Amino acid sequence: MHAFDILGDPVRRRILELLADGQLPAGQIAATIGGEFGISQPAVSQHLRVLRDNGFATVTVDGTRRLYAVDTDPLREIDAWLDRYRKFWTNRLDALDTELRRGRRAASSSSSSSSSPSTRSPSSPSASSSEAPDA
Repeated sequence: MHAFDILGDPVRRRILELLADGQLPAGQIAATIGGEFGISQPAVSQHLRVLRDNGFATVTVDGTRRLYAVDTDPLREIDAWLDRYRKFWTNRLDALDTELRRGRRAASSSSSSSSSPSTRSPSSPSASSSEAPDA
């Protein structure tokens, strides 16, 4: 199975997200995934098997428990493959970061200038009282 076929499944991606924080017992993975996706424990076990058989997860037997962990080697291979394509989005993300910073600076400078004394609302006490109300 190709790495992207494995990662293309939302259940398997979620399992890897859970395992990214550290080793977990199969029962805890099954309970979490079963609750989030509404699938049975045997279905979760099948996803764990696919991850294990394709090198994305390792399993350690601890008494009656099976502890799963992420195997980072296939993820490094995917990262290396993606490295070729990063140039397509890196410049755009850098430009987006620049624009976001400009927007934050503009917002902070406009909020500090809006609190200056020259900007008063018509309902403030210092507003001109010579204006007649509409008749």
